[in-house]
Amino acid sequence: MPLPPAHRAAAFRLLLRNPALLRASRNRNALNALRTVAAASRAASFSTSSSLRSAQPASGSSPGSPMNLRKVGLALISGIVLTGAWYYKDSLTPISINQQESTSASTSTQGNSEPSEQQVRVVAVDNDSLYTGTLPQKAPNLDPSVSEEDGRKVVAMLSPEEATRKLRRNEESYLVNRGRGVFRYDVVQIPSNNPIEDDHAEKIIEVPNTVAVGDGEADSDWMFWGVFDGHSGWTTSAKLRQVLIGFVVRELNATFKAAIANPEQKFPNPEMIDEAIKKGFLRLDKEIVHDSVEKVFKNPSKLAAAEALAPALSGSCALLAFYESRSKLLRVAVTGDSRAVLGRRGKNGKWSATPLSEDQTGSNAAEEKRMRGEHPGEEHVIRNGRVLGGLEPTRAFGDAFYKWTRETQTKIKDQFFGRTPSQLLKTPPYVTAEPVITTTQIEPENGDFVVMATDGLWEMLTNEEVVGLVGKWVEEQKGGKGKGWFGGWLGGKKPEGLPVEDETKRSVGGQRTPIRVRQWGVKVDDERFVCEDKNAATHVVRNALGGKNRDMLCALLTLPSPYSRRYRDDLTVEVIFFGEGDKSGNVTVNEEATAMPLKLDSRSKKESGDAKAKL
Repeated sequence: MPLPPAHRAAAFRLLLRNPALLRASRNRNALNALRTVAAASRAASFSTSSSLRSAQPASGSSPGSPMNLRKVGLALISGIVLTGAWYYKDSLTPISINQQESTSASTSTQGNSEPSEQQVRVVAVDNDSLYTGTLPQKAPNLDPSVSEEDGRKVVAMLSPEEATRKLRRNEESYLVNRGRGVFRYDVVQIPSNNPIEDDHAEKIIEVPNTVAVGDGEADSDWMFWGVFDGHSGWTTSAKLRQVLIGFVVRELNATFKAAIANPEQKFPNPEMIDEAIKKGFLRLDKEIVHDSVEKVFKNPSKLAAAEALAPALSGSCALLAFYESRSKLLRVAVTGDSRAVLGRRGKNGKWSATPLSEDQTGSNAAEEKRMRGEHPGEEHVIRNGRVLGGLEPTRAFGDAFYKWTRETQTKIKDQFFGRTPSQLLKTPPYVTAEPVITTTQIEPENGDFVVMATDGLWEMLTNEEVVGLVGKWVEEQKGGKGKGWFGGWLGGKKPEGLPVEDETKRSVGGQRTPIRVRQWGVKVDDERFVCEDKNAATHVVRNALGGKNRDMLCALLTLPSPYSRRYRDDLTVEVIFFGEGDKSGNVTVNEEATAMPLKLDSRSKKESGDAKAKL
């Protein structure tokens, strides 16, 4: 049975006071890994600054979490290699993920020490552990790509400046000058898979009063933001980016027009609007999963089948937000385990975090109950928190192997390609694209914001931490403080905490405790956060990957695919800020928070109407 976090911390303290116990216990894992790296490079010295040690998932955690993340044991071990023998100092200093570390130009710590001119920082990863350290610049087999020695991979680590450039490479920010309740939204993506399996889409549609009655207004806006978390490939999420909003808009358009045609109604009731959104989701999934099969059987070509069935064979979760400017209502439709959280400032100046969606996985008791009710007598419909023991989200687009009948799967396999149907497959479909929808009254005048993100973010941060980080970012931007850290770190002033209400509802309503807490045993600590970015979404991701701990940030961003998937997932984050901007009617690129290569492309998209359209 694994030790609880408190006991592991006590064990580290014991080793600190009695380093000889390390030898006595024959705990050689870290030393053996470092010995192999040192021997491969024939280095004169090697020192690690952090180690993410391997372990089985802690009690109560999902055995098949989306990332094969490791339990953390963090230590600093100094050593030298001399004439083939390994020596190490009798010191073992824990470096916590949330440890406060000074990384200013004038102040440095052992954990963030810079290499000498003759040395280069590296990341070493094997099947069990992740290490950072230093090697001579002329070490053999060391280049920006991954080298392999005895099953261990070594790669030159990004500098803090290079890590920042990688963080900001895909950031976008837009100013919505419509004067209709939204004034800005920020987006960022950080890949872990290659190519990235996440995707996103945004669209603003100007709706005439012939479609939506506007109480004296000539027209209104329908605003959409979508985040799509693909799995088993990128084709399904790309399909959602291209057409999901269009499918939903067509259903909403028909629903609103039908209501206007009814003299007694004038406006569709909430249930009708929700039903239109669901219909858009389900019609698209039918096209992806079932209509594609009919097409390939009519034209039995492997090339045509590969193209038509690709979005069906992979899968994707979908999170879609729909804001109607006339009513100021925000509807959030979720299929899968991406999540949306509302941030709202209270009278005491602190922000509250309200989840607007519920993670739909086999670990969600409500979803498991629904699944067992739909498939009575099937013991393994949910096994180890996964559908038929394989797929974690219980709702998704694509994933046809959980939707096609056994006969269809066998026929496709025999005529084209595919895999043998699961022995547990009895009464498909097991997975649905039907979303669960919540409706929230937005208060633009109070500065509400919403964070939408794929599950890669929520594995690292809690709802409250994310809302607190954005809330603090808002304060820093308004104050123009320009500080690197939250609060003052010079002169001994204690850093300020996140301006968020206490976490009292974590893991309630299907929200899972982040893996860094559940498996790594890392406690919440506001002092580990940093504020360095003009893009709010980038700011959140930076803190998810390490914040003030630059060694961790650089190491996690250095690892290339597929090794990075052991420690982090693809990340897509959108932050939508509600409020009243100017009324010029344009959507413009916010250049100070948008990556340079994306600026010209973004301008061309806006000019061609990609962000704003008329119904």
